[in-house]
Amino acid sequence: MEGSTSPLPRLSLRAAPAERSGGLALRYPPTKQSVGIVHLGLGNFHRAHQAVHVDAALAAGESDWAISAWNLHSRALPQTLAAQDGLYTLLVRSSLGTDARLLAPIREAGCAAQTPTQLLERLASPATRIVSLSITEKGYCLDAEGALDANEPALAADLAGAWPPRTALGWLAAGLAARLAREPTARITLLSCDNLSANGHALERALDAFLRARTQHTLADRLPGIASFPNAMVDRIVPATTDADRALAAELTGFTDACPVATEPFSQWVIEDRFAAGRPRFESSGVTFSDDVAGWEQMKLRLLNAAHSVISYLGVLAGWRTVDAAVSQPPVTALLERLWASEAIPALPARLHSRAPAYCAELIVRFSNTALAHQTAQIAMDGSKKIPLRWLPTVLTLDQRGQPWPVLALALAAWIRCLEAACSPDASAPPPRAVSDPLATALAPLARLSDPAQAVRAVLRAAPGLLTLAERPNACAAITQALATLRAHGPRESIQRLTGA
Repeated sequence: MEGSTSPLPRLSLRAAPAERSGGLALRYPPTKQSVGIVHLGLGNFHRAHQAVHVDAALAAGESDWAISAWNLHSRALPQTLAAQDGLYTLLVRSSLGTDARLLAPIREAGCAAQTPTQLLERLASPATRIVSLSITEKGYCLDAEGALDANEPALAADLAGAWPPRTALGWLAAGLAARLAREPTARITLLSCDNLSANGHALERALDAFLRARTQHTLADRLPGIASFPNAMVDRIVPATTDADRALAAELTGFTDACPVATEPFSQWVIEDRFAAGRPRFESSGVTFSDDVAGWEQMKLRLLNAAHSVISYLGVLAGWRTVDAAVSQPPVTALLERLWASEAIPALPARLHSRAPAYCAELIVRFSNTALAHQTAQIAMDGSKKIPLRWLPTVLTLDQRGQPWPVLALALAAWIRCLEAACSPDASAPPPRAVSDPLATALAPLARLSDPAQAVRAVLRAAPGLLTLAERPNACAAITQALATLRAHGPRESIQRLTGA
């Protein structure tokens, strides 16, 4: 018909072969790559971060590090990727424009609950030399003290022998047991890519505790000899994919891609070089290998992640839907500068003080990226798990010194204020808007207590990771004052009162 346009082809190996003439092309033949990495936690962050470095290694000629990527329960993304032969578009977005690239490091995508035997086979195979994880903080099933959380239902099911396993720990235990039976000397690296302090050590302790709780003492005893657990720090801002991202990917590539991923130009990965069975040449694509991962990690958690969470809760309350919208407000920028200069940096180890200001200056540029549209509500998820890692070390350090921390007090109050709307019986309730939190059912009624002091103490006592604050009268008083100010004056005026901006 005159004026009609043909639909764009769906992204696939057939539609986008390697060395395509004209336009975007794959940089290597995907079908000639063999799987050497199993990844648990297939999502946007993995595809915009670790998978990008694997893609670079494959493009450089390494052929045995392709990825078998899995979600434990969600089928949506694995099915979408499988329909595209594992191919997807990476959109690197900045305020100046967007760069698009076709990636193909994921050669297999699956859902563990749907095809458990296939995942077990991958984990047991000696060809698998790295198992990486991006399962968020709550995926490790740890309590505030770093021990296994006995109150986690999925963990309890796995400790009782559930099949298929419901947790990453359950899958690692099953895979290592099958691997040990098949090839007792085969070594493997278990690589955490999540925002946990000393994440490699945390994973090792959690897995050892899990195995011993299951009375798998022989496997637990063998663990140090067959597996390594490098600490790592990851950093790249990766928002949820939107319809606008899908439209832009189609415009730039000429293909219909149901699951492109958008990210920022900045990317950082710092790893201890302790790989038990080899690794790709990640240093060629910009990965830093360092014995001081802890230092990089502390800067990221306490400067970037802490600031992101401050922006998220106050942004949700104030109606700033995206990070760049919040940072465009001069009082918010002033708030972040005060957070870093007066609270977060002074609480860091002294060896990090010299490089922290430049790091923070770069954060303002990253947060101001108008192309990403990073949702404050997305960052605000799972606060009861994130806040103890992002804010608590700074708060405790300053509180012990007798130094004030008004920015983080306001941020903690904003989190409590957001919880007031969670699980609200009144679906038409006006702002504050609710945020998603695993403890929302327990915390929301406490956050709604009319007396700010009672609300603060009750919420802190009911959030295991924040119990130590509930036992500090000065801390409770600071947060109570901030909550009273928020309730009386709202987020925007509260920020202005604190910053004078």
